[in-house]
Amino acid sequence: MKILFFGTAQISKTYLEALHTGANEIFVVTMPDKPSLRGQKLAPPAVKTYSLENNIKFIQPENFVPEVIEELRNFNADAGIAVAYGKLIPERVFNLPKYKTFNIHFSLLPKYRGAAPVQYALLNGETETGVTSFYIEKGLDTGDILIQKKLFIEEKDNSETLFNKLIPLGIEAMDETLELFCSGKLAGKPQVGEPTFSPSFKKEKGHLDWSKKAGEIYNQFRGLYLWPGIYSVVSKGVLKGKRIKFIDIEIFDADSKNKDFGVISSIEKDRGFVVSCLKGKILVSKVQPESKPVMSAWSFIQGGQLAIGDKF
Repeated sequence: MKILFFGTAQISKTYLEALHTGANEIFVVTMPDKPSLRGQKLAPPAVKTYSLENNIKFIQPENFVPEVIEELRNFNADAGIAVAYGKLIPERVFNLPKYKTFNIHFSLLPKYRGAAPVQYALLNGETETGVTSFYIEKGLDTGDILIQKKLFIEEKDNSETLFNKLIPLGIEAMDETLELFCSGKLAGKPQVGEPTFSPSFKKEKGHLDWSKKAGEIYNQFRGLYLWPGIYSVVSKGVLKGKRIKFIDIEIFDADSKNKDFGVISSIEKDRGFVVSCLKGKILVSKVQPESKPVMSAWSFIQGGQLAIGDKF
C-alpha cells in the first residue's frame, strides 16, 4: 500500500519501522527539527532520522500551506496513519488518502481522549486499558472506531512498562486496520460511552500532596514515572526548603489513618524511609536530592540529613 505517515516521536519511529518492514511505499510527514535539551543545536525527530537512514521520502512542514498539500495529494496515498505526530492535522489533509487517515491512540476510546492517555490511566488507578485505531476527524479523538484491543494493567506497571506493552499492541491494531482496508471493510463504529480526557500536564503535576491516600500517591508515581517524576519539599528538618525527587516508592501500609501526614514515621534498615499519608504510608527506597545524583534512600538516610519526625 501507499502510506502517508504522520509521526514525530520515538514511539512513532517504531510504527514506521513496522510499516517499512512490510514493504509499503511510504511518504513521511514529521515535525520540524527542534533545539536539543541544552538549546545549542537543532535535533531531528526520530522519524526523520529513520527516514534518512532508509531512503524514505519525508517533509517537515511548519504549516500545511497549499504547496505542501499539493505535494501530499500527488503522492496518491491509499491510507494515512498518524502516531504521535504532535499537532492537529487539518481536514483538507487527513481526507487526502483513498481510505482517509486513521490514528493509533493508547486508550479504549472514548476514555482518555487527549495527549496523555497512558499517564492518566495509571494516575486514576485503572486496571484495564488498550489501543484504538480510529478515523481522524475535526474533533479531538472523536472519530469512528476501526479496531480496539484491550490490555490488563498490572499493579506494578508504570508509564514506561505500560507503554512497552501498548506499542506492539498498537502495531497489531495498525496492521489489522490496513487489512480491513485491503478487504474493503472501511466502515467504523461510533464511539459509545461518556468521554474522559487526558490533557498534557506541567512539571508541577509531580508535586506530592501527602493529605491523599497512599494508593493515590503510588498511582501518581506510576503515571508520572517517565516525566516529570514525583517530588516533595522538606518543610521541617535540616533540609528545610530543599526539594527531593522520589525515584522509587511502594505502598508500605494502605490502611492506617494518620493525623500528622507528610511526616517521616520510621526508617527501615537497608530499605529506606517511610512517610505517613492521610491514609496509609509510603516507603521511599530511592531518591534524588536537590542538585545531587540518584541514590538509595537508605544511603541518603545514613548521611544524617533526614530523620524520623522530619516533615514534607
